[in-house]
Amino acid sequence: MTTDAPLSWKRAHRSLYYALAPEPADPVLERGKLALLVIDVQNVYLKRPDPATLDAPARAAYDAWTPFHERMHGIVIPAIQALQARFRADGHEVLFARIACHTRDGRDRSLSQKLPGWNNLLLPKDEWESQIVPALAPRGDEIVVTKTTDSALTGTNLRLILSNLGIAHVVCCGIFTDQCISSTVRSLADESFQAIVVEDACAAGSDALHRLELEIINMIYCQVMRKDDLLGYLP
Repeated sequence: MTTDAPLSWKRAHRSLYYALAPEPADPVLERGKLALLVIDVQNVYLKRPDPATLDAPARAAYDAWTPFHERMHGIVIPAIQALQARFRADGHEVLFARIACHTRDGRDRSLSQKLPGWNNLLLPKDEWESQIVPALAPRGDEIVVTKTTDSALTGTNLRLILSNLGIAHVVCCGIFTDQCISSTVRSLADESFQAIVVEDACAAGSDALHRLELEIINMIYCQVMRKDDLLGYLP
């Protein structure tokens, strides 16, 4: 029994808008003009309670999030580690963005981070929960920006930093595909940076949300490809 080969990145994740569009050209990634941006892979999103301590509703929520955690540990974090290793070895910039507030009570957060619900997290910048997970921690003088918005550009001086570094292409990875990844690549596009989203180095709360958002942002705000595809284009 045979299985269909996966679509080329040039044909995958296409929405109705781009169903008939020509295949994009190979990206021309230049040394000194290329950066990896790791978004929001923080302790708060990967910590889990002991399931034996949970009541029935909490256990149902725990189980609903299990596929996300399996994807993060089995696919996403290893993929980001591989990207970091290659970018560092070749001398390309590696940058980080994280959600955190500068005040203890979070009064400096944007409205979207104060609304009731899942996004309403209080993450003071020096607390353990707000730090980047140790497996992906910054090294040396790698730049970390702290944001109180979904977009890594809107809430920080990252646009200026990228411009000062001479960056043209930003390779985005991390979480969550349908929230901070999406907001960031939209902002990058608006600022005329070229963005690449590495599909297997990202995750959303569910696989359905992940794939839907890739289809929405692909070919207008960014190019979507897999880690191995991206590594093949690196100078």
